[in-house]
Amino acid sequence: MAVPGGGAAAALALTLLLLLCSLRPKLMCPYVYLYQLILKVETNDGFLLSLQHIPHGKNGIADNTGPPVFLQHGLFQGGDTWFINSAEQSLGYILADNGFDVWIGNVRGTRWSKGHSTFTVHDKLFWDWSWQELAEYDLLAMLSYVYTVRQSKILYVGHSQGTIMGLAAFTLPEITKMISAAALLCPISYLDHVSASFVLRAVGMHLDQMLLTMGFHQLNFRSDMGVQIVDSICDDGHVDCNDLLSSITGENCCFNGSRIDHYLEYEPHPSSTKNLHHLFQMIRKGTFARYDYGLWGNLRHYGQLLPPPFDLSSIPESLPMWMGYGGLDALADVTDVARTVKELRSTPELLYISGYGHIDFVMSVKAKDDVYVDLMRFLRLRANGSLHSSY
Repeated sequence: MAVPGGGAAAALALTLLLLLCSLRPKLMCPYVYLYQLILKVETNDGFLLSLQHIPHGKNGIADNTGPPVFLQHGLFQGGDTWFINSAEQSLGYILADNGFDVWIGNVRGTRWSKGHSTFTVHDKLFWDWSWQELAEYDLLAMLSYVYTVRQSKILYVGHSQGTIMGLAAFTLPEITKMISAAALLCPISYLDHVSASFVLRAVGMHLDQMLLTMGFHQLNFRSDMGVQIVDSICDDGHVDCNDLLSSITGENCCFNGSRIDHYLEYEPHPSSTKNLHHLFQMIRKGTFARYDYGLWGNLRHYGQLLPPPFDLSSIPESLPMWMGYGGLDALADVTDVARTVKELRSTPELLYISGYGHIDFVMSVKAKDDVYVDLMRFLRLRANGSLHSSY
């Protein structure tokens, strides 16, 4: 197993891999797949991120000749979300088995990426970021690493917050130059029509602002504070939390509820309260813009009173895009998706599934046939070189 950085780095990565597999043998590293952990990809603001890498499928050779595809997870998730179902149902493994060189991103604050050159997770400044920094710093660092290693443009696949990051990042030429095509699952740039009861209640009670005022900068739903937050929203009678997932994302048609305990071994991951605040700003203001620091704060950060928008029309028309979205999604609402599509200069390919919800696009037991067949068709058309297919 070769890891950039020399023999010591390779030995460390191998040791960590063996430890990981001994602890979580059913998820990231079935014995038929070569799995590589890339440590310490550093952002321009000092965060140390981890990438996972699956260079080939169960029948391939690790020659790094397949087209590189980069998978970016959503909010409160990590790279493990792409492997959380069986190998036959998980997009990460399906891509590898279809000849792609699979790279998996993990943003700052997740359990895979908790390092910084100066701060620790106990420092306030470690959590001073929102999805804006994830787009402008984390994606830039991770994609640049893959681009440098492969010397090839990258196919981008994002889900939920991974699409917010992607759409913001694609307005930046230094990132777009590394991307050959983008596939967005549950695409979000606007959140005007969010209908998830749990989210709307949290927005209405100004949960984000309360937490920041109280000095809680890390948002971790595995912590005692995180549990108390959920209880406070569920116990006031405004939200039916008997099916908590549906109250947060909307209904999901094909999520395997019997595996919930398995999923909870890996998720949710932490995020920052500032990130939640930025997302809630989008809901309240109906904008796709940089973080709003208030009038004087915006003057300091941006040189203007209002936060600059991310202009979707500045995404190059030459960038091929594919979007998959569902009629049951209470976060990536169909009306907001339509607005996103309208503001793009190009016309993306669309896959609409009326009976699919927000989580179905990554965790549905039927997604391989319902979603990934068409997604794979799109990626194959934009891939350099030939690909074999296991479909």
